[in-house]
Amino acid sequence: MPVPPLCKLQISNYKFPIALPPVLEYEHIVKRYGGPFSGRKVTALEDFSLTVNQGEILGFLGPNGAGKTTSIHLAMGFMRPTSGAGRLLGRPFGDARTRRRIGFLAENVALYHRKTAKIIRFYGALNGLRDPHLNRAVREVLDTLELNEVRDRNVGKFSRGMMQRVGLAQALVNDPELLVLDEPTSALDPLGRVAVRELLLRARAAGKTIFLSSHLLSEIESVCDRIAIMNRGRLVRLGTTGELLERADLSEIIARGIDAVAFAGEVTDQGFVRFRVSAAQQRSAIERVWAMGGEIVYVNPVRRSLEEIFLELTQPAATSDQRSATP
Repeated sequence: MPVPPLCKLQISNYKFPIALPPVLEYEHIVKRYGGPFSGRKVTALEDFSLTVNQGEILGFLGPNGAGKTTSIHLAMGFMRPTSGAGRLLGRPFGDARTRRRIGFLAENVALYHRKTAKIIRFYGALNGLRDPHLNRAVREVLDTLELNEVRDRNVGKFSRGMMQRVGLAQALVNDPELLVLDEPTSALDPLGRVAVRELLLRARAAGKTIFLSSHLLSEIESVCDRIAIMNRGRLVRLGTTGELLERADLSEIIARGIDAVAFAGEVTDQGFVRFRVSAAQQRSAIERVWAMGGEIVYVNPVRRSLEEIFLELTQPAATSDQRSATP
């Protein structure tokens, strides 16, 4: 795992790095549904442990039924674990005092049927905002989510995409330290998705932490610092985006000044030859290019798509070793 973000504490002429505590932490969580009268129990989470560090965007992936929504609801205090524990902003799950410091968007947005500006103001007040700060916060999120034109319209008459924008506005109105977003762009058009992506990057630059659950793999790949993949209630892979997408066992080499058929590859438009070799063959391939009088232009691990990794880890054919892999 990567080193947590560091801040600096200066004493006299010396600086000591201090690791900031996690914003969100799950510790060996087990969650089972069903009781003595139901006849069977369903395990939603099994020995689930994960930390989310300050100032990062963590992408939370998994197929339907993997345990993502259960994990989020536990963190928000909507339910209790069967066993294990967790902390949110330094407090145990369910602590009411932390709620004002969090912006939460559920997968299925449900809002009172009131005018847009009034409903956002309502949620801001629930989070402890008072005038003049409340008025300013409402104006800012209306501008940010491009909702000014509909500020006096009843949200009950909105499309799913417009409802999603209002949902994001209520999650942002209290200027939260942590954003917990479950499918934030599911109902948005491509322009709306780009706008949300830019919003998340600005929030991270401002020091916010974002816990982002989504099925849109391309968006997770483009904005997240780390990615956690769930399957059947277990965390099966965790790492930085670069670590997950790069194959250490396979390299891509681009060379010029060599015969196009010297390697089993392809010729680019500029006459460069691109080919792939295993990590064990990389050194000998480079030396062979030099021996032919060629020049190495590029050597890098082969980059896979997040979709490839996701399918590899979550398809029914995935091995038990993959499902129980230690992050």
